[in-house]
Amino acid sequence: MPHIALNSEEPGIRGLLRYRPETGRPISELAEVLLRGPSTLTRGERELIAAYVSALNGCRYCSASHAATAAAQLPDGMALVEQVCVDAGTAQVSAKLKALLAIAAAVQHSGLSVTAGQVADARHGPDRGGLRHDEPVR
Repeated sequence: MPHIALNSEEPGIRGLLRYRPETGRPISELAEVLLRGPSTLTRGERELIAAYVSALNGCRYCSASHAATAAAQLPDGMALVEQVCVDAGTAQVSAKLKALLAIAAAVQHSGLSVTAGQVADARHGPDRGGLRHDEPVR
């Protein structure tokens, strides 16, 4: 059951975006750039991160839609998506993607939860950044 009654039959965030097009359009455009624009990550990897964060958020609609899109674009399909959503730390993904998933989980909790060590891991690989992993980013 939705928390906000809308004049739309569309599921999930799509109904909310259509409810207020003046704010929905820029959000949709941002998502389009983040998920499908030029990047060092594949579209499947970006959708995998989105599926993971959506699962952490407890949003079944977003989690299912991002998971399906990621699975269709990743060689290991839904098995990998499920592995990441269950335990990203032990999932069979690259060190860079593992580091980005850790940052995504930290941001999902609070942007202030991201540490300098996590950022260093994403940039240089685990344990090569020379920073303490509990040191906050400033």
